[in-house]
Amino acid sequence: MGGCVSTSSSTCSSRSNGEKVSPECLGINMFSRKRSRRTFSDHVIALKHLSSIPNRIFTNGKSRTSCIYTQQGRKGINQDAMIVWEDFMAEDVTFCGVFDGHGPHGHLVARKVRDVLPLKLMSFLQSVESKGSGSAADCSNENPESEVLDPDKDEVNLDTQRREAFLQSYKAMDKELRSQPNLDCFCSGSTAITLVKQGSNLYMGYIGDSRAILASKDDNDSMVAVQLTVDLKPDLPKEAERIKQCKGRVFALQDEPEVQRVWLPFDNAPGLAMARAFGDFCVKDYGVISVPEFSHRVLTERDKFIVLASDGVWDVLSNEEVVDIVSSASTRSSAARILVDSAAREWKIKYPTSKMDDCAVVCLFLDGKMDLESDNEEEQCLTSAALQSNHSGIAAESDDGHNSEPSLQRNTTVRSAEENDIYKRAIAEAEADQETTMTEDQKWSGLEGVTRVNSLVQLPRFSDERQGP
Repeated sequence: MGGCVSTSSSTCSSRSNGEKVSPECLGINMFSRKRSRRTFSDHVIALKHLSSIPNRIFTNGKSRTSCIYTQQGRKGINQDAMIVWEDFMAEDVTFCGVFDGHGPHGHLVARKVRDVLPLKLMSFLQSVESKGSGSAADCSNENPESEVLDPDKDEVNLDTQRREAFLQSYKAMDKELRSQPNLDCFCSGSTAITLVKQGSNLYMGYIGDSRAILASKDDNDSMVAVQLTVDLKPDLPKEAERIKQCKGRVFALQDEPEVQRVWLPFDNAPGLAMARAFGDFCVKDYGVISVPEFSHRVLTERDKFIVLASDGVWDVLSNEEVVDIVSSASTRSSAARILVDSAAREWKIKYPTSKMDDCAVVCLFLDGKMDLESDNEEEQCLTSAALQSNHSGIAAESDDGHNSEPSLQRNTTVRSAEENDIYKRAIAEAEADQETTMTEDQKWSGLEGVTRVNSLVQLPRFSDERQGP
């Protein structure tokens, strides 16, 4: 854990000069069962200190147990985001996430979710654990033999508490996006796939079509791929039924019959290729939701690593191919980069006329070990990759962790809480940059010049005559 032992505002504010801060400086005491109410100013302070938290990475690189990498595709600004946060709530807890944005402001939505959702999940996890421990203590006092009589009860309660924390944090995240005055999420949104690893317990919550897989050894000691998530797309019967019951429409375009999309009841827009997402408020009344699927898995010694990735990887590589690529990487710290490079090559081979999608990858190694190579060797590897970027399509890293081509170096990270002047300015600058490439009368189209699947087809254009019910 970090070395900050005081949670007073004076102590934390003194660390705003770039010094590393512990999670306790965010106003969250990891060791206390008592949870104080966090104010709006506490939230702003937390966001301002995110970049100074130790063991939290969101740009291309590695940590003690993981490596992460993202590469911009050929559709414009990189809309993928990723994060690994070790020592998330305690020394044995790790948070990982991948977020794939879509729509005109999808890159801003994805990065905001990356920054804010872990804080919300942390808060709700602590809240439910505090309530659960209090209830357990009361029951134990009333019936000292209760634990002996029902040894599985605590495990069931723990699963229920974790599930509730994921559900509430996702709900709060979507609510914050809706109330954000300077971030237009009406036709922009993001997927999310998040996991919390605590010891041998793996808790996951996810929406959209980003995916997680587990690499595990079978009885023959061969590495196999186990898919941990379901791609929540409109072609799933359960998802399609919900959308249709809410008056939304689900159908595929003639030129891509294999891709089911969500459409407004009164307009052939937006053509969203997923059934659950953050943002996308134009279709939230028509069946698209932000309620996550939740799962709990107990890891074993057979389980070796987990890969989280956006659909830019899964569009061209199978689960088994991803496991083979990561397990055969020359070094663990380069596994995520090698996987993205492999996906980029497959895009060129399988879809030579298409614009490659953004790719983001998180590789989490479950034995808690990384490479033994020297830091100099790793630096040489990364330097070599950077020098070859102009030839291989790997762009230089921007200061917010997202690759951008020379002509598109305008990414702006959003870390705002509502109505905060500092972050309003950042969002305004990003929107101004977007306007330089899109005139007011230009129709935004997710399919323009593209022959592969896109998350959105076009933006709805409402008129007085065509208002939805």
